[in-house]
Amino acid sequence: MHGPNRERISAVVVVLVALLAVACGEGVQTSDQTTEVTSVGHTAPEHSAAIESARGIVRSVMEQESIPGLSVAVAKGSQVLWSEGFGYSDLTHHVNVTPLTGFRIGSVSKPITAAALGVLVERSSLDLDAPVQDYVPSFPEKRWPVTTRQLAGHLGGIRHYQGDEFFSAVNYPDVLSGLAIFENDPLIHEPGTEYFYSSYAWNLISAVVEGASGESFLDFMQREVFDTLEMDHTVADRNRPIVANRTRFYVLDDEGEVVNAPYVDNSYKWAGGGFLSTPEDLLRFANGHMAPGYLQAETLELLFASQTLPDGTGTDYGIGWRSFSNDHGERIVSHGGGSVGGRTMLTLNRDNGLIVAVVANLSSAPMSTDLAGSIEDLFR
Repeated sequence: MHGPNRERISAVVVVLVALLAVACGEGVQTSDQTTEVTSVGHTAPEHSAAIESARGIVRSVMEQESIPGLSVAVAKGSQVLWSEGFGYSDLTHHVNVTPLTGFRIGSVSKPITAAALGVLVERSSLDLDAPVQDYVPSFPEKRWPVTTRQLAGHLGGIRHYQGDEFFSAVNYPDVLSGLAIFENDPLIHEPGTEYFYSSYAWNLISAVVEGASGESFLDFMQREVFDTLEMDHTVADRNRPIVANRTRFYVLDDEGEVVNAPYVDNSYKWAGGGFLSTPEDLLRFANGHMAPGYLQAETLELLFASQTLPDGTGTDYGIGWRSFSNDHGERIVSHGGGSVGGRTMLTLNRDNGLIVAVVANLSSAPMSTDLAGSIEDLFR
């Protein structure tokens, strides 16, 4: 085809492509990943100045750290004060991050799993101080007995990742099969005597949840945590299914360039680091722990209170939650998460009710309580 007809058809195609992009909520973007792209979810008018200042913090961090995509949300209790997505969830196709974009939340999966422990304790289905073999008979006995309470506080002597295990691409069909990675290794210390951070301890906790509840870990989590707290966008990071709005994942190479993250399969560690979520879902989760209701008051204290070593030294870690006081003397409980192609921070101020959740799709993104605290301070 030649001449004017071909030109007219080409023009129509360009217009149709542009209209389709608008219909899908995507503007025409350049290939420059630093192009400012935002998608607002909630804004509270009375906090407009705080929101603009927080945007400045986010933009600065993203530019300095070459973060492709980031999403943040702030709430006071059940009221969402601000939620917004920044940058791209998919650099190849220029898909914008929105408040519905799902990110790998890494170890923020631990406090979420801790909620399941709280539910089981309240139903008298779980004794935190019983040997884990009471609930997981197949787990080999060790030199010393180990309990769920010790596992949940990183006092159980279970080892952490070794070598390239963090980048595992093996698919494990169920929780028990994933224990094979470490179940035959000796404990690295006598349980209760040392604090040693271990995601594998939480793998074992997922098996405890199955034994205590009598059903699969993910089924129990779905009904008793996700559904109950209306976390409609929180799921296991399964590779095979199509998960709506799931971000792509990125890392920095040796030259500091953003590249695709290596393929991993998180089926070995749902409880310790295998969930996808959004900041607004994390706000709902944290708000469920603000006051008695979802869990009883004594259960909340059980989760938040620092465990101690034999000499009385506190670990500043309870059951799935870190605890500390901020510069204002207020009680903060929090958890960070690092995963292949993801970083997350969740903080809950138990005294003023402010909750901050920040997620990014870059392994090296600097998610910290300092960043969350800086954003929280703007909304006081």
